[in-house]
Parts: sequence; C-alpha cells; structure tokens
Amino acid sequence: MTEQNAASGDSDGVDEEYADLGATTQEAMDIAETSMDIVRQFVPDETLADRFRQKAVHSMGDIEFQHLLRFTGTNSDGEEDPTAPIRAGARAVNRETTIVTDITMSKAGVTGRGHNCEKRKAIGNGAELAKETGMTRTAASVLELDKQGVYEDAIAVVGNAPTAAFALADCIEDGTRPAVIVATPVGFVKAVESRERIREVAAEYDVPAITNVGRRGGSGLAAALTNELIHVASDVRDGELELESES
Repeated sequence: MTEQNAASGDSDGVDEEYADLGATTQEAMDIAETSMDIVRQFVPDETLADRFRQKAVHSMGDIEFQHLLRFTGTNSDGEEDPTAPIRAGARAVNRETTIVTDITMSKAGVTGRGHNCEKRKAIGNGAELAKETGMTRTAASVLELDKQGVYEDAIAVVGNAPTAAFALADCIEDGTRPAVIVATPVGFVKAVESRERIREVAAEYDVPAITNVGRRGGSGLAAALTNELIHVASDVRDGELELESES
C-alpha cells in the first residue's frame, strides 16, 4: 500500500474539495473555503493559471504574489501557453508518475490524498558524492537520483534548495526529461538565479515548469502548487474539467 492510500481513510464523510489544504473536519473545511473565497476577491478566477495564482496567494498570505508566478511551456502549435505545465502535471498525476521533492519538508507538504503517485525525497541520497566534491547534499542527492533514472517523467519539485534547482537544470541539459517542474527555492543566495536557470532550460528543452520570481518562495509554496496539480488531476478524473490548451 502506498503512503497516500494509507492516509486516505481519515476523512470519513467529509467533502474533500479542500483536503489538499490539510482540512479533514467540517470546521476546518469551512475555514479553508472561507479563506479561498477571500482570495478570489483579489485574484481572478477565470483560467487554470488563475487557480495556481490563487493557491500561491493563499500559501504565501500575500495578494501581490499572484503576479510573481511564471509558467513555462507551449501548446501544440508551439506557442507560449501558461496552462502547459498545469496540463502536463495533471496528466502526470493521473499516470501515477513519481513525485520527487528536494527535501523532507517539501515532501511532507504534498498531500497523500487524491492520487496514487509515489512520493520520494532526494535528500539522503548522494552522501558520498557530496563528501567527495564538496557540493551541497541537496545538489548531490538530485544528481544521484538522476543517475538512477528517478527524475525521468517525474513531477520534480524543488521547494528549498537553489543548488538542487541548479543540479536539476544540469540533468535536463544532459538529457533527463521530467514531466513537469515545480521550482520555488527560497533565499538570498542564488535562489533567484536558480529559478531563472530552470526557466531557461525548461524553455530550451520543452520541459513544462512552474516557478516564481523574487527572493521569496519555499517548500510550503512548492507543496501548495503541487497539491493544486493533484486537485486539477482529480477534477479531470471526475469529469469536471477537460485539459485543453488556451489560445
């Protein structure tokens, strides 16, 4: 049994629309719905990308954060399409591909409900490589998992470590093709540059990605955006949504 199946039995009789926010009781669900209703007063609710802007605002507690998300990807005509990484991510969820996060906190934030994807974290792998080279443990862990083929067609999530994002970008240049990237590493040292690097390689090698600009971000944001991919995938399975390119 996968860990998300083991966690799925604690919501008896409760509408799971907002389960990805962590709510499993009626009172918690009411709070979550009210919170999202407030967010929708300030963030448009017209497109798939708007759903992710709303989730980012909710996660960060900052209305202005809606303007800081970036969507990298193209439609079938090769035109830029902000829904491309959303569609790719939702389809990957429904294919039950692996969700790979950089650190434990990012992994812990990704819901175990609404999908049958294996969840893995990179950190804890590549210790010898880190010791030999002096690179960070997160960078080494990404490179080690990539050697094992883990990132191929995976949902690659980087919520904390800029060096993990740089390592993932190098893997893509070397031929690895994740299904989608969610990268929101945070901090004052190379966080901005690491996300720029992800956007560059994502555009060059046609790997859909959701990132943000600025110094802020973090594991909570990465998990929230990943959870929204899971929510979209659930809507597709339930027949409530069709994944089509936006012109």
